Amino acid sequence: MELGKRIKDLRSLHNWNQDELAEKMFVSRQTISNWENEKSYPDIQSILLLSNLFEISLDQLVKGDVEQMQEIINDQDVKQMKFYGKMMLACLGILIVSFGPLYLLIGMWSLIPEGILAILELYFSIKLNIIEKENDLVTYKEIVTFMNGNSLDEKCKQQEIGKRPYQVTTVMIFAGLISGILSFTIVYISKNVFGL
Repeated sequence: MELGKRIKDLRSLHNWNQDELAEKMFVSRQTISNWENEKSYPDIQSILLLSNLFEISLDQLVKGDVEQMQEIINDQDVKQMKFYGKMMLACLGILIVSFGPLYLLIGMWSLIPEGILAILELYFSIKLNIIEKENDLVTYKEIVTFMNGNSLDEKCKQQEIGKRPYQVTTVMIFAGLISGILSFTIVYISKNVFGL
């Protein structure tokens, strides 16, 4: 974060020592030292008072820090998104692969572990959806760009917003078709191969 350096530079520009700034801020000299050495971060009231004392806007005071914080938040969201996506796919894969064998081994009791896997998949799917909504991600291009740690420029964003209704409809149709084909295949194999 750059705020500590900025406080020190602005204090020097006004020819104040740490004691003088501390007195104006109603804090200890040690607090000022901690801010400047980035051992602690001023609270919002202190940032407002610093902005007023140094006669600069909040944007000028914390701009670099806000951008850095946004990058950190985006990095965390990307990591969480990748984790939830992997977990959701893992649950789905295990669910698909284990459904037939479990049913043959334990019959209707197979619904218990399969139900648990389905609930876990739903949980990870919801967490993934929350991150997508918080970052206004709908289309495939928006999601991929975000996961690469970038963002679309305004023109591309508007183009993607125009595509959203069509992509959502297409994904729903394909998901329905794939579910139908999988269900038909499972029933066909159960009846004709295993004689159930």
